Amino acid sequence: MTTQAIQATPTHQTAVTHFVEADGIRLAYRRFGKEQGIPLVFFQHFAGNMENWDPKITDGFAEDREVILFNNAGVASSDGEVPTTIEGMARHAINFIEALHETQVDLFGFSTGGLIAQEVAIKRPGLVRRLVLVGSAPRGGVGMATLTPEFQALLAKKYESKDSFLIDSLFGPSEASQAAGREFVLRLHARSGNRDVDVNEKVAPAQTAALAAWGAPHSDSYNYLKDIKQPVLVVSGSHDVIFYTVNAYILQQNLPNAQLILYPDSNHGPQYQYPELFLKHVTLFLQG
Repeated sequence: MTTQAIQATPTHQTAVTHFVEADGIRLAYRRFGKEQGIPLVFFQHFAGNMENWDPKITDGFAEDREVILFNNAGVASSDGEVPTTIEGMARHAINFIEALHETQVDLFGFSTGGLIAQEVAIKRPGLVRRLVLVGSAPRGGVGMATLTPEFQALLAKKYESKDSFLIDSLFGPSEASQAAGREFVLRLHARSGNRDVDVNEKVAPAQTAALAAWGAPHSDSYNYLKDIKQPVLVVSGSHDVIFYTVNAYILQQNLPNAQLILYPDSNHGPQYQYPELFLKHVTLFLQG
């Protein structure tokens, strides 16, 4: 393959950051991979930007389809204010997808992104073909009314680096899980140029407020899940302390058409601990 051909095929490390105006808000995004079939749109976790995606995952999916990463309103390089509700974030996500003139997409929602993906599927059912929800939870789920005590302890802990915090919050305490975490953070630094800007100090408080509103328990909290008719793959770690693992069971039991995968010895980021296996499982689901 010639140098020109290599340069003409963007990857996670080389994809250019573009901007699109969606309902008056300038949103940052990157897209790469095979321009065929249904694009896979990624919704990010709490206080994360485009650099928090694992290139082993994004480039893995990009071998067979187009991958679209973006920052929601007010996050990192995107303009606007961070909504204080999941519903508000979903409106920006819908506006973003429609601004790209996509008529149907698959959604990959991780953590907070999984809550947003659910809301997008409800508000624009015709826009969404399939959903992958990783480390996700339902409205009013178990332990969702506030940040879990374990997550609050992690936030209060002093860390030498952001990488150390990511390892503690996404991976389990075992040596195998911690080792996978160290490999993961090395991959996060693979992109050497034109990296996304950091999130500012306004992001976490707004997203925390959105999580609290979403997580407030009600007697009929799970009823809305019956309106998500699309096929859904629910993925969780065996011991998720950020969004408790039981919430994955609740999603699978209440969604009309859902499969559930639990990965062993894992916390909130099982896809990063078992990237090769995760890619195989999700690819099979998306091709079904």
